[in-house]
Amino acid sequence: MSGAGSIPSMEGSHQAMEKNTVIVVLGASGDLAKKKTFPALFTLFRQGHLPADVHIVGYARTKMDPEEFHKREISYIKTPKEGDDSVDDFNTKLEEFKKISTYIAGSYDEDPGFLALEEELKRIEDKYEDKKEGNNRFFYMALPPSVFITVAQGLKKNNYTPAPGINRVVVEKPFGKDLDSSREMMKDLKAEWTEDETFRIDHYLGKEMIKNLLVLRFGNMFLDSSFNKNYVSNVQITFKEAIGTEGRGGYFDGFGIIRDVCQNHLLQALSVLTMERPVSFSAEDIRDEKVKVLRCVPPIEQKDTLLGQYTAANGKPGYLEDDTVPKGSNCPTFAETVLFINNPRWEGVPFIMKAGKALNEAKVEIRVQYKDVTSGIFKDIARNELVIRIQPSEAIYMKMNAKTPGLVTRAMPTELDLTYKRRFADTIIPEAYEALILDAIKGDHSNFVRDDELDAAWKIFTPILHWIEGKGPGPAPKPQPYPYGSRGPKNVDTFIESYGFKRSDQGYSWPLTNMGHL
Repeated sequence: MSGAGSIPSMEGSHQAMEKNTVIVVLGASGDLAKKKTFPALFTLFRQGHLPADVHIVGYARTKMDPEEFHKREISYIKTPKEGDDSVDDFNTKLEEFKKISTYIAGSYDEDPGFLALEEELKRIEDKYEDKKEGNNRFFYMALPPSVFITVAQGLKKNNYTPAPGINRVVVEKPFGKDLDSSREMMKDLKAEWTEDETFRIDHYLGKEMIKNLLVLRFGNMFLDSSFNKNYVSNVQITFKEAIGTEGRGGYFDGFGIIRDVCQNHLLQALSVLTMERPVSFSAEDIRDEKVKVLRCVPPIEQKDTLLGQYTAANGKPGYLEDDTVPKGSNCPTFAETVLFINNPRWEGVPFIMKAGKALNEAKVEIRVQYKDVTSGIFKDIARNELVIRIQPSEAIYMKMNAKTPGLVTRAMPTELDLTYKRRFADTIIPEAYEALILDAIKGDHSNFVRDDELDAAWKIFTPILHWIEGKGPGPAPKPQPYPYGSRGPKNVDTFIESYGFKRSDQGYSWPLTNMGHL
């Protein structure tokens, strides 16, 4: 029986992979695998969360001997500090991790490579003692989207394990470039893999503060009661990076900041923040409500969009000075765009998405700004704000007004604060990839993107993306320049203020990070 205040266990769409499991990491020589996938797998292995007798197989085009593969596999795994009590255990587990990891080199578009992979899988599976359970295969595609479908076809043709074994495939974003390309990709993928077998990963759904939104909203009556058009003036969802493209401009230029951040990461945050209460914590009940709210969002209009591109400043090069960027590119590195949700709860409330590179700081947060209190006894008083800091330094704080201590009756802004590093000092917050890989192994789709959810997301953003690329009515916009290390284009404040955002005149700054307003 659940204890007081506990959450019922989330119902998975599939049974968990508990044993006889091989995890295949495709694209094993790439940055994503080295920096995210393998470190996440090692942490789960070290903590005992991976299936019993698990084996990991890396697959990529690069030819490597076992020593070179293991060197790459562990190159981004963080080691404990010298003198830490866990060093010996860490080193032991690291050696065990390497022993359960092997590598196969092969192409992504020809059968011989997949057949060599199949031989390796069968060699591993022949050693499993329980033959009745069937063999489970977990395919993680840490690959560029250009080979998603080719690899999915190769895996299904050559490496699909028969029942009662379980097959799962994890696909990384981006899922297409617009509505039509996404639908084409999903059609081709579904021809090989069922929706239940497919896990579309957006790592923001694995972040602790995004996962916390459901409990924050629906576990607190006072918050859920105020989350509506009667009390909320506007909502800002912000993603700021302090670095530019740093030599990756050629890749970035093919997508732009809206595809890279807004259409996926920030829209996922918006859907969880604004959805109605689900019937249960089961995957489909949660995803049903996310889809419902996204279907209430009309396509973004040109007038509701501000675009920018960073220029050289503070000793840093501008976007167009990156040798990998096409000359004269109009690709936006900054976007501020406003969405509206046409349903009874949120009608008329502007949701302001802001994302940019080469800005003055690095942070991701949600800021819910409430309406002004009734005037009369107060001449000038700050608005209440609920701020959810996603990264860095996870926190939730409510900006509220209180009397200034002393003999004078004067209101001042202060905060009710929940900073995770202070409140949960002894708790290790898992990385997003750790949480999502474990969810996929358990068969829980709750934090993965469903096909109709993806379709609804592209409907919102495709018209504005086509306009930016010169495919829509009217000429393509030219992004406004902004200096590297600034807050964005010069009219960034005027833009958000036109949608009702009010900046406090009392100079309030959240004291624990001193990062202040957006």
